Amino acid sequence: MRETHHALSRRSLLIAAPALLAFLPAGGAQGSWPPVFEAGRSQFTVVRPRAPMPPLRLQDLHGKDVVVTAKPGRITLVNFWATWCAACRLDLPVLASLAGSQRDRLDVVAVCTDTRDLRKITAFLAGLAVKNLACYADAYGAAAQVSTEMFPIVGMPITYLVGTSGHVEGYIAGAPDWLSPAGAQLLQFYREQT
Repeated sequence: MRETHHALSRRSLLIAAPALLAFLPAGGAQGSWPPVFEAGRSQFTVVRPRAPMPPLRLQDLHGKDVVVTAKPGRITLVNFWATWCAACRLDLPVLASLAGSQRDRLDVVAVCTDTRDLRKITAFLAGLAVKNLACYADAYGAAAQVSTEMFPIVGMPITYLVGTSGHVEGYIAGAPDWLSPAGAQLLQFYREQT
């Protein structure tokens, strides 16, 4: 009797992968990989290799120069947005609510990328009733510089998650619901990472 060996095609592996993942033990599957977090047609994407977040030279809404860095032991969300962006109108209020509810565990940095006009940025935010959110103008082109080096802006808005070690872990484009159970799971996952 002759044995036949069937090679699995790449397509068949991709089709079978979700079914195989469903049978993995819950604890073992999540040990080193973050939970799924989605926003419309986008999902949280892990960045490898991990690199430390660079200091960002920005301007606060009072015109004061600041250097923003990740704080050890805290998660930092770095959000890039624009005044012309429709999804930003949904994203910024959610980020403000998140920042207000987790002041002791999380920093949210929102960087306007399309204008340096502080009055225009302030008026835009006032129209959204955004409070509790650290917003900055990219007065010195920091966003443009780091977008080529560390934070590629592949959509607008886009939020990068910097873990407790100060390394960029991943990003999500669009307006995800950070206040959802899936958002809370993702943040908790990275709080537990060392």
